[in-house]
Parts: sequence; structure tokens; C-alpha cells
Amino acid sequence: MLHSLVSLCAREVVSDHSSSPAWLGWVPRELYGALLEAAFACCRPLAVGELVQRWPERSLRVGGRRRTGQPAPSRLCIQALLLAVVRGLADHRSALQVLDICGLQGDEGGMGDPMGGWSLTVALCTMVIQARAGAQRAQRKEGDRERKRFSALERERDLKRERGQRLGVKAEETGSKGPASEEELIRGVRRRMEMERRRGTAVTGVGGSKPETEEKETHWEVSVHVRADLFVNARSWERVRSALTTPGPLRLQCRYLRVEEISATSIRTLLNLLPRRALLGIDVRYSSLGVAGLAELLPLLSTYPGLNSLRLHYCNLDLRRDNPGQEELLRELSRGLANLQELRQLSLTALRLPGQLRVLLSSLPQPLEVLELPYLSLSPTDLAYLSCSHHVSSLQQLDLSENCLDETTVSSVRRLLSQASSSLQHLSLSGCGLTDCLLGLLLPSLGGCWALKSLALALNPLSMAGLVELVRTAARMPCLRQLLYPNPLEDYLPGLPDMPSSTQLLEWPLDESTDTSVTSNQLSKVLTDSGRADLLLTCDLLNYDKDLAD
Repeated sequence: MLHSLVSLCAREVVSDHSSSPAWLGWVPRELYGALLEAAFACCRPLAVGELVQRWPERSLRVGGRRRTGQPAPSRLCIQALLLAVVRGLADHRSALQVLDICGLQGDEGGMGDPMGGWSLTVALCTMVIQARAGAQRAQRKEGDRERKRFSALERERDLKRERGQRLGVKAEETGSKGPASEEELIRGVRRRMEMERRRGTAVTGVGGSKPETEEKETHWEVSVHVRADLFVNARSWERVRSALTTPGPLRLQCRYLRVEEISATSIRTLLNLLPRRALLGIDVRYSSLGVAGLAELLPLLSTYPGLNSLRLHYCNLDLRRDNPGQEELLRELSRGLANLQELRQLSLTALRLPGQLRVLLSSLPQPLEVLELPYLSLSPTDLAYLSCSHHVSSLQQLDLSENCLDETTVSSVRRLLSQASSSLQHLSLSGCGLTDCLLGLLLPSLGGCWALKSLALALNPLSMAGLVELVRTAARMPCLRQLLYPNPLEDYLPGLPDMPSSTQLLEWPLDESTDTSVTSNQLSKVLTDSGRADLLLTCDLLNYDKDLAD
């Protein structure tokens, strides 16, 4: 990657921290962004801290979507950033009012020691709490100094008053000036003691402590609004709740919320603490919501006007059982989804809702752009509805992984692909039981999806001949940039069932006596013969990333 001249110079400047006192005071505000970017790229936490502490702009955005190959910021740089924000509250050179760190988190244990979403959330909440504690200490010190200054002024005023009274007594032509002067002096001392006692009572309150009264009377003015993606689980729940309920100079706003292993009651409490207009998406995982819990949350979600993404993964929604009141719960779910006016992305993983897709999706007021339905046990009725629904012509991303496709559903899938051919950009049919015969029926429809950028077909029982036909079709798709293909059946050890499941294909060992590169070379040759050099072929399921195709 080529760097601009400004970027190269910025990297050189931040590389030597000992020289920072010489240039920090003279850098124009237009170069702060380039210097901060260089400090993150070169992992210079001291430079990050000094730049952020005196940030000259009203807003600062760190994070967002990274370029291909660009590593996430290191843990040390993120910690320096957060500490500098707190220090900047007392720095008159800082003009920062809005800090946006959405997307700053990386993968735990990745290259360069990035800070994951869970660790970043805890560090962020700790920053908010510490900022308030620091502001309280500063206010307390300022209050003590103000009280001492006021007391000194009062004492000086009383002394001047007493001196004037004594001079007046001396001027009087009376013979009792000694006792009168002493009486006035005693009265002045008593008056000062009484005023001090009253001021002390007014500050501490009746029967209360000074810190408690100050906390009740303090009205905090928010200095910096902090926007972030929050990751909350059972371990960090209390810390996040404390940060959201703690008034202080920093106010936390959440763009995307991800919660794991938290009850529906705790999720509802957390949602009530978040600013309404900031939240754009919520991701709930491994929480035993049940149908009743989800029906309880949906009316609350409708109060967030910007909410456009809802993801539910392994939330124990099972409607296959003949439970009493099940139909009424489904109607409640439908009514709740109908109130999500801006919803464009819906992900439902392993919720076991066979035959209920029409009930869930037909009530949505706007057509979906992203629909993920893996492990959903979709029935032929569900796929038939989806192929004719008002969502299909607007879909940009569709995931039907681990839903069994057979002769009874192929016609619906073909109709679906035909309707979505002009909009669909990412498609996953991994683990759907596609054989050479079924794939042959789908290939004409797949080839018609001219906007498709990535296609995932891992863990399907395809032979080498089927893979060759797949690559030939993929080579004729002009926008396709990534193809995730399965290992051919010929690469497995003997003993694999005739119709293996995706689990068996994942766990069955490959034949190490054969050269696995033969398959890759043969498919690459097919691609080269078709004149395509910009299409990535891979069978690496763990490292596959569809976003690289954008």
C-alpha cells in the first residue's frame, strides 16, 4: 500500500517521542488527524495520548471500517486514547465534544494485540466512571478553596467593622470607653462564630455528610459525548449499568449493542438506559429469551426510531412443540415486528421456527436488505413464501445455511434467485445438502445473479465434476469476487456415507495420502481458461470473510 507524503512525514514525526515538546505547540490543527493516524499505525501510545489530550476539533472519530490488510489498533494505543480523553477534560487546549469509537474493537488475540469488544466495553465504562470521580474531586477542591476564600473575606470585613466601632467609641465623650470596647469585641467574635456555624450547616445539611449533599446538588454538564459499540455479558453487566446511570462530564451513547447470556429482564433494563436516538442495532446471543421474552422486548425496541438491525442467535425460540398459547405469542411477535419501522437487517439463527416465516416477515413494514436464516429448519412452505415475499427484490445479503434443500424446494429457491438477481450481493448456501444433481438445477439461476459478489457453498456433498461446473458458472458472473467451495468427496477417506450431512463432512478426515493442492490447481486452471484473474477460490471455511469481496 502506497502512503502519501503527509502520511510518511507524520510517521517520521511521531516515531521520536522525545521531540514531541518541540513540535506539539506548533502543529496546525489540519495535521492532527494525519499525526494521530500515524501514531496508531506505528503503535505510539504516548503520541496518541498527547494528541488526543489537546485535540483541536469538536469531534474525533477513531475506528470504523478498516481497509483490507489494515490491523486493528493496539491495546496500548486504545488505553492511551481513553486516558487522554479524561485528562483533556481539564485541559483548556482541548475542544473535543464528540468522540466516536464505533468499530474500534478488534479480534481478541489477533495480530498486534488488539482490544476486543468485551475488553473495550469494560475499559470504556471504567473511563466514564473515573471521569466523574475526577470531576468530583476537582469540584470538591474548588469548593474548599471557595469556602476558605469566603471565610477570609468575612473575617476581614468583621475586623474592619470592629476597628470602626472602636474608633467611634473613642470619639465619644464618655468615661466608660474601656468596658464598652471590650463588650463590642466579644459581640463581634460571637457573631463570627454564629455565621461560621450557619454556613457549615448549610453546606453539610441536617444530619448528612458533605459529599452526599454535594452529590445531590450537583448538576453535571456533559463535556464529551462518547459513541461506541457495547458488548455486554453477565460479567460486565454491572460495570456497564453503572457507567450508563452515572451522571458526569462524559456521556455514553451506544450505536450497536451486543449482549450474551443475559436474561430478558436485564436486557430490558439495559435498553431503558440507552439514549433512544443513538441505537441502530441489537445483537442478542445465547440468551434464553423464549418466545414470551422476545414478545416482551419487541414493543420496547419500537421506541428506538433509528433501529435498523435485529440479530437473534440461539435464543431458545422453539415453536415446534404444541404449547398452549403458542398462536397468541406468534401474533404478539408479528405485531412487535410490525412496529419496527426502520428495520432493514434481520438475522435469526437456530430458532426452530418451521412453517412460521410468513407470520414473522409479512408484518414488517419495509422490505429487508439483509436476511440471515441459518439453522432455522425452514420448510418448503417457508421457502415458497420467501420467494414471493415483498422482501425478495430488495435483498442484498441472504444466508440460508444449514437448511436442507431437496427436489421439493429447488423450484422455490430458483424463483427466489431469479427475483433477487439484480440486488443480491452475498449468498450463502453452505451445508444445505446440495448434490451434483441439485446444484445443476440451481446453476442457471445462480449464473443470472449478475450483482453477486460472494458465494458460499461449503459443506455440500459435491464431487470434483460438480465443482468444475460450479467454477465455470462462477467465471461467467461478472461481479463475483469470492467463491467458497467444499472439499470434493474424492478428497475424503473411504467410509463416508453416500449422502453425508454437513456435520459429517466437517468432522470426517481428509485423505492425507492424496495431494490436496490437486483440487485447487485444477479449479484454478478452469478459472484461468475462462479469463478470470480477479475471482478468489477458497475452501478455507474458518478464514472466509465475505466482506473482503466489497
